[in-house]
Amino acid sequence: MSEKIIFAEKLEGFVKSLKDHVSTDDGQWTVRGFIDIFKNAYTISSDTKIVSKILEIHLFPKILKFAQDNGYKVVLAEHQNYYPDISFVKATDESVRFAVDFKTTYRTLQKPHLCNGFTLGSHGEYFENRTSTKNIQFPYSSYLGHFCLGIIYDRADGATIDETKSHNIDELQAITSVAKNFQFFVTEKWKIASDKGGSGNTANIGSINNITDIVAGRGMFSKLGEHWFDEYWMNYKKITVQDGKGGTKKISTLREFVEYKNGDVSLVVKKRNGEE
Repeated sequence: MSEKIIFAEKLEGFVKSLKDHVSTDDGQWTVRGFIDIFKNAYTISSDTKIVSKILEIHLFPKILKFAQDNGYKVVLAEHQNYYPDISFVKATDESVRFAVDFKTTYRTLQKPHLCNGFTLGSHGEYFENRTSTKNIQFPYSSYLGHFCLGIIYDRADGATIDETKSHNIDELQAITSVAKNFQFFVTEKWKIASDKGGSGNTANIGSINNITDIVAGRGMFSKLGEHWFDEYWMNYKKITVQDGKGGTKKISTLREFVEYKNGDVSLVVKKRNGEE
């Protein structure tokens, strides 16, 4: 088996153990807040970025042990905006590297089979120039695989959270958990990518939103393969074609791109945002 297959299988097995590490028996997050030196406990915010960062910190000792048990060194991103969150580098052969990004999101209240989605990294400089070191820990091409360690959860009702109140450390159980019902998954990022950007004006790749498809790795490129994912996002909104109305347009959908490249459009997996 290839190094990537071996690493992926070990990572998948490891991720199955993480739910018990962060959850109580009834599915609540075991982290309830933060404590000062006077032993006062404060509720954490339900803000997604804060929840995501604390989850990373909560899981890091387990991740470090996983790396050590499997002969890898952990290299953290040197800067906040660097990709990836963690580089796993084989201790006996530093040319064997895997990129692992934490991806945390929540289920939508009205349609719990969907999640809010997440970004899968930039499609800018380091993605196009695979030897670039701009905003990336090691050159993109030096990684043998690019993985997402994903966490999907339910957000607590905001009305039950009082961020202004402090508790004695003995009252931790009284603090409302801001997250519950965690679902962990791991997959290569190209397998859960959509053909749309992930956020605002930044050059980020967006994910699909159907949770079942995310966990199963059934993104829009999953039948086409990683090569199509790379090609599409390297050329996103850069190719000009005629629009059939006497004008021109930039290619901005996967179906248009596959047609333009004379590929098999039947292999484009449609997003399932409206169904279970």
